[in-house]
Amino acid sequence: MVRTFNTHNIRKQQELTGKYWDFSPCVGKYAGEHFKVATPCCWESHPKFAGYRGEGEYTTTFKTGGNIRLEFKGISHTAEVWLDGRKIAKHYNAYTIFDAVCTNLSYGEHTLTVRADNRFSEKSALHIPNDYMSYGGVSRPVVLEQISDVYIRNVHVTPYKADGKWKAKIEIYLENTKGNKYGDKDCFKINETENISENNRCVSDGENDIKKSENRSVDVLVKVAGGKYNCEKLNCFWKNIDVEKNNIVKAEMEFDNINEWTPETSELYYIEVKLLRNEKAFDDLIDRFGFREIKVSGKEILLNGEKIRIKGVCRHEDHPQFGCALPFAAIAADIELVKDMGANSIRTSHYPNDEIFLDICDEQGILVWEENHARGLSEENMRNPNFEPQAEKVIEEMIPAHYNHPSIYIWGILNECASDTEYGKECYKKQFDIIRKLDTSRPCSFASCKFKTDICFELPDVVSYNIYPLWYHDAEPDEFLDDLYKWVQNETKGVGKPFMITEIGAGGLYGYRNNYDSKWTEEYQAEALRKQLTAVLGYKDCIGVYIWQFCDIRISDEWFGTRPRTMNNKGIVDEFRRKKLAYNVVKEIFGK
Repeated sequence: MVRTFNTHNIRKQQELTGKYWDFSPCVGKYAGEHFKVATPCCWESHPKFAGYRGEGEYTTTFKTGGNIRLEFKGISHTAEVWLDGRKIAKHYNAYTIFDAVCTNLSYGEHTLTVRADNRFSEKSALHIPNDYMSYGGVSRPVVLEQISDVYIRNVHVTPYKADGKWKAKIEIYLENTKGNKYGDKDCFKINETENISENNRCVSDGENDIKKSENRSVDVLVKVAGGKYNCEKLNCFWKNIDVEKNNIVKAEMEFDNINEWTPETSELYYIEVKLLRNEKAFDDLIDRFGFREIKVSGKEILLNGEKIRIKGVCRHEDHPQFGCALPFAAIAADIELVKDMGANSIRTSHYPNDEIFLDICDEQGILVWEENHARGLSEENMRNPNFEPQAEKVIEEMIPAHYNHPSIYIWGILNECASDTEYGKECYKKQFDIIRKLDTSRPCSFASCKFKTDICFELPDVVSYNIYPLWYHDAEPDEFLDDLYKWVQNETKGVGKPFMITEIGAGGLYGYRNNYDSKWTEEYQAEALRKQLTAVLGYKDCIGVYIWQFCDIRISDEWFGTRPRTMNNKGIVDEFRRKKLAYNVVKEIFGK
């Protein structure tokens, strides 16, 4: 399953995952042996590779020819890709999409090999031993698409309200496969005989050089229609767009009788873009969006002009059966539990999430804080020469891919990193600048744990703190929060901005109970959360809270093997989604 809705009616698309692939580990006891594995998957889900850290090769075959696009929704965490033995792509980071375009491919059966690597090294600045598990494998879907010489890469819709009417800015991004054998971009060397363009574009199989089309002009048709109610269709049409000179088409549209997207009424609309030549459509792209507008006003975040009150949970993509490769049913079940406990928001800790998760949140009216990939990096970590390009690339890949999801109301970066240092501040500023260049329609923030030492609050639109009174700090939650908030207002440049708590909680081992309610018991966790949530939600200048966390998760053995069960045990439910005593406490407080 790629998405919860159909994204093409004209362009031929085929999911290559959702079936068995061949898997072979590159090192260790079973090196060179071959196993059939169901994809998408993490190899840690296989009984022989639960603790495997290294490289592994996934192989499948498919029949096609001509111009193709291969899209990889997520490979954990470093990927190299070969088609018929020729390297066509490489990519770093498990949580963002990348693709490869191959032109003039001969018709017949082709072999696709993906080498995934989950090892830690200086080359990997973001995937490091951490308080969550860094898995290995083809962890999200792989998709094959048949494309022409010109195709639609993306469409972005930015709804806004003006003069009492809903309008939308529309930007359509067209891709041109024109070029020589290795594409238009500068090439870099893979080895003595292989080259690949810098962004994995326009690679020929070598049998034929790419032939320049006689006609690079296309017509562009845009249709917008309602989802549930099949509202009146609105069209825009452009003729003779010269793709060699202009690969972005922009427009503004005005709408009547709109149903707004809110957590209570999560109405979605479809935008369909078609490319035509001689009045015949040859490519299309369908996406969804919602009519909603996010603004910051003083100390509040407004959704369609109304104040929002966040009652949320932080959630990792982690499951004892699937690792980070959760299928649709498991994701949907998580969101049902989140809704049942009365939460209205999820924070994607600490990386961009699967598109299927975001699709479900769009449909279910769940507000999403989505953040780039980084957690707990010191200044020394951030001085790794790979840190800035890798972290910035995540933003540059995350926002264009997830732009249209109405559920995403805020972008976050760099959870608990070195925001108390001047060097760290420079890094934060660069990343916020990238976000604001890519998207001006949403606010941005970061979650800090630097108690009274953070120097970066002039940079975000929203001030956010992770605090753990009654767990890491022997302090009453109401006093701790009040002291921190007053410091932000009186001593920092975060004065007057919206303020929220992005982590709070306590550990509790499922089934561990005693008569004196000691730490790690379910009783202690439940009572700590009762006091914490009561204090935060009762504080008039705090716009909301995210509990750490939704479920217990596996962590890296290398990072914190002394945690009980080598797990982060602060979940409201355990890793198998069994409710702890804290579940009903949260449900009671969130329901008030």
